[in-house]
Amino acid sequence: MAQDEKSIFGDNPKTAFILGLFVGIAAFSTITALVLVIALFTGSGIDFAQSDKVNEAVAVEGAQPDAEEVEVAEVPPVTSEDNVYGPSDAKVTMIKYSDFECPYCAKFRDTMDELLDEYGNDVRLVFRHFPLSFHANARSAAMAAECAGEQDMFWEMYQEIFDANELGTMSVDAWKQAAEDLGLDTDQFDECLDSEKYANKINEQMQAGVEAGVRGTPATFINGMMVSGALPYDTIKQVIESELQ
Repeated sequence: MAQDEKSIFGDNPKTAFILGLFVGIAAFSTITALVLVIALFTGSGIDFAQSDKVNEAVAVEGAQPDAEEVEVAEVPPVTSEDNVYGPSDAKVTMIKYSDFECPYCAKFRDTMDELLDEYGNDVRLVFRHFPLSFHANARSAAMAAECAGEQDMFWEMYQEIFDANELGTMSVDAWKQAAEDLGLDTDQFDECLDSEKYANKINEQMQAGVEAGVRGTPATFINGMMVSGALPYDTIKQVIESELQ
């Protein structure tokens, strides 16, 4: 009876620990193998690269219809309401839908700057707003850029905002300080920003982007062809080169 009352692992706690560890590893291995077999035979995908995504997911209420119901419209043409960098007769037009707080958009800003420097008058960049709801400062940043544009300094504020993104210093106070640093009429700027004067414009650009198939940021239409994500410089360059031929 005395032996029956002992643990099946014996009285030595180290022995019990080691045997328990082996049992746990064996169970984990069996479960892992089972998951892999199910994935292979059911066609279920296992994404091991989730951390390498280059797009920010869209969080727009009512903007995600079922795949069967999606009808993608053409990206709206460039108008006088757009913020444009480059000549109107450029051979290549890049319409970028972007979120100022998106880290991938900040990275892509640098790519765009390089392309504009390299191709000069052959390309132009059109910036359109796509502030995602889970970015607390994206919408105020879009407002700040538009309010600076009211004083012909959209692109200067654009650079200030993306710099703040990379530094982690985004805030309404930061936009007001940037306006002062840029030499803007701060009373006009502050009134514009605080009143959300350009809310409709931002909403309309975002909705047009959704209708054109934008589902994440950044999304760029190069002569009408959508390129999703913060793709490398060389990749975008190839697309531009093909358009210039």
